[in-house]
Amino acid sequence: MSTYDLTRLLPADHFGQALRHDVQQGLTAYPKWLPPKWFYDARGSELFEEITRLPEYYPTRAEREILTARSREIAAITRARTLVELGSGSSEKTRLLLDALSELGTLAEYVPVDVSESALESAAESLTAQYPKLAVRAVVSDFTHGLGLSDGAGGPRLVAFLGGTLGNLLPDERAGFLASLRAGLEPGDAVLLGTDLVKEAGVLVAAYDDAAGVTAAFNKNVLTVLNRELGADFDPDQFDHVALWDAKREWIEMRLRSRRAQTVKIRELGLPVHFDEGEELRTEISAKFSHTRIADELAAAGMRLAEWWTDEAGRFGLSLAVPV
Repeated sequence: MSTYDLTRLLPADHFGQALRHDVQQGLTAYPKWLPPKWFYDARGSELFEEITRLPEYYPTRAEREILTARSREIAAITRARTLVELGSGSSEKTRLLLDALSELGTLAEYVPVDVSESALESAAESLTAQYPKLAVRAVVSDFTHGLGLSDGAGGPRLVAFLGGTLGNLLPDERAGFLASLRAGLEPGDAVLLGTDLVKEAGVLVAAYDDAAGVTAAFNKNVLTVLNRELGADFDPDQFDHVALWDAKREWIEMRLRSRRAQTVKIRELGLPVHFDEGEELRTEISAKFSHTRIADELAAAGMRLAEWWTDEAGRFGLSLAVPV
């Protein structure tokens, strides 16, 4: 019989405090910024799922193509007894790895780590029914604060960080995250890392500025979150969605551009925030990578790039790294 338990690594008021901190810091900075994690309330998560089905948004399909082709190979190389997934969400793509490791006969435990307790509970119900011999030990955590890499069923462990989320971190944040991840690994463990790849600018921009306007709605949803959670009075219709490719830094930036000079009040913080006409608020970066860049960043964190796969079109990369 499959078992399921849940561990909370975050205090009950973590998200409220973190949101207040980020808004105070980001909206009083110049240029203004907010971290992308605040997109993902229930509505934001629905919009992102819709984005993944858009013709312009290739990363989800490309990563699934790689996992479909390579999951058995990954299982054979790692022979993981424990699969840890950071930012697991609905755990849909992960089922390809679960199937391959279960077929191999090595897998004993799955550890999904996510900020959303409801998403973890929903995924766990489905997984315990689908994999009756699998122990599911869910962890409620922000992966930048706690990775959930305790021993559990023991090693070897495979830590999966899929979907290109690594690219949402600024370079210093990324280096710190990879170093923290390395510190939690033991000999025999491995890391499976999904990263979007550098390509033609038009393809990249279209993936973040689709013709149907779904990504624009997703971007503006962060303003709705601030209105609801902090008593702000943003009018989303007074901001335009912007997606730009920064060739020097090799990342996409999503921004919200004020249509007019306006002052927004954030009641819970007692904070007025002025926007000039045309002033932009950065809401996300999405860094794009190459084989060399991934190898170098992993090496700087104390890991070696052991295997590298891409989809047939070379749009997305999947790296298997081991500690050194």
